[in-house]
Amino acid sequence: MRLKESDLKTVYLRELIHGQDEEGHDLKPSWGEAIELQMNIQSAGGSVNAQIWGKELKYIKSCRYQGDLIREGVNENWGICLYATSNSDPDYLIDSIQTFFTHKNITLEKRDKGSETNG
Repeated sequence: MRLKESDLKTVYLRELIHGQDEEGHDLKPSWGEAIELQMNIQSAGGSVNAQIWGKELKYIKSCRYQGDLIREGVNENWGICLYATSNSDPDYLIDSIQTFFTHKNITLEKRDKGSETNG
C-alpha cells in the first residue's frame, strides 16, 4: 500500500526529553529538535474506537505513516506538531504505533484537552 501524496500532511516529530541536574533532581521535561515528516491524518472514528476512547474520541487522530523515523516500542509518548509550529510545544502525543509491512498506523492523542482550537 502506498499513501497518496495529495493526502499527506507535513507534521513535526519531537522527542520528550527528561533530564537531571548535577544534584540528581529531575528537570522539567523539554522537547527535542523537530523532525519533519509526512503522514496521512484522519479523525478517529468507528464503533471500536468509540468504545475504547468514549468521550475522549474527539481528541484522537488516526494516522498512517511510511518511513523509518517512527518505530514501535521507541517513539510512544513523543510529540507531534500537527497544528502547532515546529518550534513550539507539540499539540499531540503518540499514543500507540502498529507496524505493518508497508506502513504504520499511529494513534495521536491531543495534549491540552481543555483547548478546543485546531482540532
